[in-house]
Amino acid sequence: MRNLEDIADRIRQSFDARTAARDKALTQTRALTRHCANAIRAVHRDEDATAQSNLNEARLLVKSLRENLAIYPDLYYAGYTQDALKEYAEANIVSALIRSSKLPTPEELDLESATYMQGLAEAAGELRRRCLDILRHGHSEEAERLLSHMDDIYAILVTMDYPDAITGGLRRLTDIVRGVTERTRGDMTISLRQEMLEQSLKRLETELSRTGNPGT
Repeated sequence: MRNLEDIADRIRQSFDARTAARDKALTQTRALTRHCANAIRAVHRDEDATAQSNLNEARLLVKSLRENLAIYPDLYYAGYTQDALKEYAEANIVSALIRSSKLPTPEELDLESATYMQGLAEAAGELRRRCLDILRHGHSEEAERLLSHMDDIYAILVTMDYPDAITGGLRRLTDIVRGVTERTRGDMTISLRQEMLEQSLKRLETELSRTGNPGT
């Protein structure tokens, strides 16, 4: 028992270092989530420079997280860390799809496969939001393009038939993407029919004004 205090001191130092790493990671993940949210908001507002600036800041935080937690893999794979990294994947994917850029790979984002796929699934919700914003001003090819991306995302997700322990609960997200995509398709169908009806009424009105009203 003579060396018990020495053992305890080393354990305290280990716990202190782990606690410091955890506290720093929590601060960084909160900042990462904030930058990702700001990037997505800027993308929807077509503020490309602001979006890219936030994505750049997020990328630096992701690099720092991976380096700082290299000796603490349990902290790196903890829920709060992976949730923030999922937001990073989502922000980059949404930015690429809306801005018609090349889709980033998991390797380029330095993310685990499961985290990347979760971000891909959640990107569908932001694409729906973009489609609805577009439809407020009328049906367009851009909304059709984004819906096509949503279809592509779902088509890939349904092929990931692996246990949730491997994918991090991707099956539930896949079901959500299916619902989001179908609701968006329904909204776009209604919008298209309404636009076609309005165009028909305008043509009829033009024709009547040109030929004159027979009843007068």
